[in-house]
Amino acid sequence: MKRILTIAASDSGGGAGIQADIKTITLLGAYGMSALTALTAQNTRGVKGIQEIPPEFIELQIDTVLSDIGADAVKTGMLVNAQVVRAVARKIRQYDLTRVVIDPVMLAKSGDSLLNEEGRAFLKKELIPLASLITPNLSEASVLCRRQVVDLDGMKEAAQVIKEMGARHVLIKGGHLKGKATDLLFDGREFFEFSSERIKTKNTHGTGCTLSAAIATFLGQGFTVYEAVEKAKRFVTESIRFGLNVGKGQGPANPYAAISGEMERANVVKDLKAALGRLASARIGSLIPEVQSNLGYALTSAISPDQVFAFPGRIIRCKDSIVTVADPEAGASQHISSVILTVMRSNPEFRSAMNIRFAPEIVTLCRRLGFTVKGFKREDEPKRTKAKEGASLSWGVAKVLHGMKKIPDIIYDYGDVGKEAMIRVIGRTPLEVSEKIIQIAGKQ
Repeated sequence: MKRILTIAASDSGGGAGIQADIKTITLLGAYGMSALTALTAQNTRGVKGIQEIPPEFIELQIDTVLSDIGADAVKTGMLVNAQVVRAVARKIRQYDLTRVVIDPVMLAKSGDSLLNEEGRAFLKKELIPLASLITPNLSEASVLCRRQVVDLDGMKEAAQVIKEMGARHVLIKGGHLKGKATDLLFDGREFFEFSSERIKTKNTHGTGCTLSAAIATFLGQGFTVYEAVEKAKRFVTESIRFGLNVGKGQGPANPYAAISGEMERANVVKDLKAALGRLASARIGSLIPEVQSNLGYALTSAISPDQVFAFPGRIIRCKDSIVTVADPEAGASQHISSVILTVMRSNPEFRSAMNIRFAPEIVTLCRRLGFTVKGFKREDEPKRTKAKEGASLSWGVAKVLHGMKKIPDIIYDYGDVGKEAMIRVIGRTPLEVSEKIIQIAGKQ
């Protein structure tokens, strides 16, 4: 396990600083260590007070950690004053630390100064030349360059100026630009842009800390600077997407989101494979339609087909049983995704569905089994909807669900020209869907 040291201030609200760093480092699979530069009394509404820690004690913390445990990478955050900046730079040189990420915390989101002019001067003179990477936002880049940085061209100019201060790589964070959230990496020769969607949320406290801690962790794990920035950018984007609405002000980003997302994806695949195994054992081949079947399962917060897992190549009838050609993948079925996503808009608990063969007697059987059964006629579909590729199923399912208080177990349609009539079995999970299908198959 790689060892990552963060040298920064404490955030009593838990959203930024040392707390955000340690959470991030741990979640990314490394061992987090800390040297505190200050204690802050803060919450989601702002900083109420700062208690600086003497430089000598900061040095003692660093000495104590590095002389015993060592570090594969280090990041710095809020360094309070010139004496602390100089002390940290001295220790980085003493221990010959080569993977160093500098987050030049100089301004609070309120605009209040967190590092005075003397501290900024020593940051430029002594600390930036030791940086593998420095990660200023637009405001910090403006302070370092003594010019306003407000667009991509300005970011490129600022990156070149800061590179001349001695940093091996410069990452200008463009989170406050209009449009996409674009960060710019400069290695002295080339510029690289890392863009992500802009997520509308107020819960972004601690994103800078989370990003720099993630980059330091990935560097410590052996990734290149480009790879570390790319991976950290994705990690932070998910942290922002699922930011925590805690407190009465600006909530924190959620570094656990990316990890929990990976865990959920793994569980979704596992549940789909388990349900498929149940269906294969029950030999439900007679229920597979001419166009074959698919079984889908959406992530908890799914809003698009690439967040719904299904079987590539569909579920194929093989005599009286079924087979698949590959394990479940995200975005593998537009049709079953359309059904699931439409159902989820009415009730997000129902995240799974599978299509089976239509026959009037099967519909009757479903009713006899006590299932809630509803259908729609494709002939009622508006021409404008019919002309739009992939819109028919969403329209039909939404039509069925309109005004219903309960999600039906079965949604069927009578087909149309070039469209096979079909039954869709709906459930909260693939196992619930498979049990309904097994009941149907057992009573045929």
